Amino acid sequence: MIFAASSVLFVIFLINVALGAFADAAFMGDVSEMIVLFLTSVTFVSGILKAEARRNAEE
Repeated sequence: MIFAASSVLFVIFLINVALGAFADAAFMGDVSEMIVLFLTSVTFVSGILKAEARRNAEE
């Protein structure tokens, strides 16, 4: 679930960057992009840590 949220946030970021680069139609500003990329990183790291904790609990 966490990795899905991270993937969705990253896709939103990529779409905004692509629209800004190719169509000059970005829908987020610089601060919004930074927040989305930060949330993407936080959710991804959270997912990795949970997966590692689950793997260590099994050992």
